[in-house]
Amino acid sequence: MAIEVGTKLEGKVTGITHFGAFVELPEGQTGLVHISEIADNYVKDVNDHLKLGDKVTVKVINVDKDGKIGLSIKQTIEKPPGTETTERRPPRSFPPGERREGFGGGGGGDRGGFNRGDRGGRPFNKNQAYAKPTFEDKMSRFLKESEERISSLKKNTEGKRGGRGARRD
Repeated sequence: MAIEVGTKLEGKVTGITHFGAFVELPEGQTGLVHISEIADNYVKDVNDHLKLGDKVTVKVINVDKDGKIGLSIKQTIEKPPGTETTERRPPRSFPPGERREGFGGGGGGDRGGFNRGDRGGRPFNKNQAYAKPTFEDKMSRFLKESEERISSLKKNTEGKRGGRGARRD
């Protein structure tokens, strides 16, 4: 009998590792139950849930071309109807005036990073489309960011040189 995806089988735990447990299936084949497939809750240590020689019911979740068999214990546990965990995280809320848009969840503000929601200091009017920034707008913004970067650099390098220009002889 070939092992097919979706079938439930009885097996015996033959090995435990930090990433899961090996289960011997009927006909002498062995499959792996990954640590994420052992229980519905967080599993820090496999030994807290399984012991060598335990008889377990597993479900075949994948069979690779090279014969590796992926198993799941948590998918064999029947859940009462209406208890599915399909809850989503609530949307994040930030203090007024603080926008967090752009790449990598990186902060917006005046950090000099890419920010899709940045308006370049122009007031926002919902009824009016974004106006293309003028050369003067771009120049003043560049100047402001440049001065902020230079002052930040000076603050960070002063402490490394002994501060306030004091010389050591």
